[in-house]
Amino acid sequence: MSLVADELSLPVSESIGNVPALLAAPRDAWAVYVLAHGAGAGMRHPFLEEVASSLGDAGVTTLRYQFPYMGKRRGRPDPPAVLERTVRAAVEYARAHTGALPVFAGGKSMGGRMTSQAAAAEPLPAVLGIAFLGFPLHAPGKPSSARAAHLAKVALPMLFVQGTRDDLAEIGRMRAATAELGARATLHVVEDGDHSFRVLKRSGRSAPDVMKEIRDALVAWMRPLASSRDGRN
Repeated sequence: MSLVADELSLPVSESIGNVPALLAAPRDAWAVYVLAHGAGAGMRHPFLEEVASSLGDAGVTTLRYQFPYMGKRRGRPDPPAVLERTVRAAVEYARAHTGALPVFAGGKSMGGRMTSQAAAAEPLPAVLGIAFLGFPLHAPGKPSSARAAHLAKVALPMLFVQGTRDDLAEIGRMRAATAELGARATLHVVEDGDHSFRVLKRSGRSAPDVMKEIRDALVAWMRPLASSRDGRN
């Protein structure tokens, strides 16, 4: 069932102003996921629409939001300080306006990385964990683990949902990077998935099959963390 999202104007700072946001809140929600978009597409990208809808069916509220450069129709993302401040504002909004639900944050590609960079610089209030939908470990065709260096400073549980054909995260390097983080990191591998989680036809799986797998991985990771916070473990 498609969940109708409320359109919001989310305040970031006096210098940055407000950014558009979408809050999709199912009845009897048990958690909220603050969901940032990737570098090349905004919060209304079909993939994020599907994530929000699928999570809504599972009882998770989503707060999607635009980074400032998207509203200004600039091709290049804002400086990291602006992106991270926007992440922090979205988290603060979720904490204040979703009825004290357990809060998770993260997002697609760059949006997830900016969330973890913000958390590495300064703790994100109330956030129980960060979930990455395709962590961009390196530039296409240039394997490296440099973009993972800041994750050592993130004192939160982290879920990495990664495709085995992701050209921004060679899966062997991704396994090594998450292993270095120890118990804080959980890696969920989507077999045959690329950076957009498209799978090969020969896999025998459809796009809805993959979305369900992603949704189930998110929910299975979030539930015990949310229950622990509420003293129900």
